[in-house]
Amino acid sequence: MTIREAIDARHSVRAYTKRPIDGEILTALQEEIARCNAESGLSVRLFLNDPSAIKGLWAYGAFENADNYIALSGKDTDDLYRLAGYRGERLVLFAETLGLSTCWIAGSYKKGRVRKLLPEGEELAAIISIGYAAKPGKPHKSKTYEQVTETEGPVPDWFRAGVEAALLAPTAINQQRFRFRLANGKATVKALSGPYARIDLGIVQYHFEIGAGQPIEAE
Repeated sequence: MTIREAIDARHSVRAYTKRPIDGEILTALQEEIARCNAESGLSVRLFLNDPSAIKGLWAYGAFENADNYIALSGKDTDDLYRLAGYRGERLVLFAETLGLSTCWIAGSYKKGRVRKLLPEGEELAAIISIGYAAKPGKPHKSKTYEQVTETEGPVPDWFRAGVEAALLAPTAINQQRFRFRLANGKATVKALSGPYARIDLGIVQYHFEIGAGQPIEAE
């Protein structure tokens, strides 16, 4: 499965089996996390067999056997949350190619418990539950291309392909509060007001770049 195929296949999953993440799958995931950290300056960590951060939570459905998660943290800079969204979604889609399922959790988890596991001085942006799905995720309702774009002049195929990939991205409360703009051949993306807007911005930016095959400037 390619990363672009993973975009189509991925849906948020809250119910997992007890099957451990181990062997070659674990090695591949840890190596990708290490690459993300080296390239971004984030401090992304994988925690296994630790149900305490998510157990008993309800976020659009109860979590079951959510014993593994990825914590996204780093220095408290203006760009931390966008970077966490961008690199976190890269890991979400990479995990999909490995046969693993995931769910973004930005607000409804036990932040104090996770912060105790991090070095002093790091800001915690979000976590991502990860494991083998017990129940398949479901597609979310999506806005239309026209609802999230502002364009001037001819629209190239790469721009439309990027937006279509972005419309499949997970966002807070599935609000899809973002806007893509194309002017003078230059594409930009902006997060509108809403919960966890900067995380959402990074997520949709990554999706767009996979779909379009080229970078986009985030406002």
